[in-house]
Amino acid sequence: MVRQRLRDLAVRVALLLAGLTIAHLGVTLFLESDLGSDPFNVLVQGLYRRLPWPGWMTHGRVHLLVCLLIVAALLVIARSYVRIGTVLCMALGGPIIDLWSVPLAPLFHDGLAMGWRLLALVLGCVILAFGMTVVIRSEAGTGPNDLVAVIISDFSKKPFGAVRVLVDGAFALAGWLLGGVVGLGTLVCVGLVGPCAQVFLPVSGRLCSACLKKCGAGPSAER
Repeated sequence: MVRQRLRDLAVRVALLLAGLTIAHLGVTLFLESDLGSDPFNVLVQGLYRRLPWPGWMTHGRVHLLVCLLIVAALLVIARSYVRIGTVLCMALGGPIIDLWSVPLAPLFHDGLAMGWRLLALVLGCVILAFGMTVVIRSEAGTGPNDLVAVIISDFSKKPFGAVRVLVDGAFALAGWLLGGVVGLGTLVCVGLVGPCAQVFLPVSGRLCSACLKKCGAGPSAER
């Protein structure tokens, strides 16, 4: 029984890491398009600009602090959703983006046409949505900002895609009111990631279930 559980966890974590790698390929394309921040980072930017932080605080540290506060709140409200993958998503997101930036950054430069930047932006959002759904369907845990939409969707019984649009919109609006910058990329992200994720969720669910079955692990529950 213990051996089976360890195998199940190992396969789920492997699926999560694969999804995380795919998702952050999308994030890197989004960032390299240089057309605006994602909704969650608009919120972080607004908090960083508005609140009187000590001098040693940076945007990245405020981002980590907000994630930790979300995790702390979820440990009280919905403890079962906080798993090993939540920690992995927090720890590995930045390094994975750095790795993807090595081959992708040279493709983007100041003279790159807006059409190519828009293509990278849209493609990045679609890839992000697919990778995120693999992470969710791995059921090994999800990053703190993604968990907000997952939990609201589960508790309200509303489609994840619609909830994700509302949550992303709320992040962006709150950040903008606090002084964060909303760009074209922010608006595209708000409108595109949620609907794409809704389309990809059943596909990722079947993919994860097939991988778990092939590896002799337990079936991935459908949400």
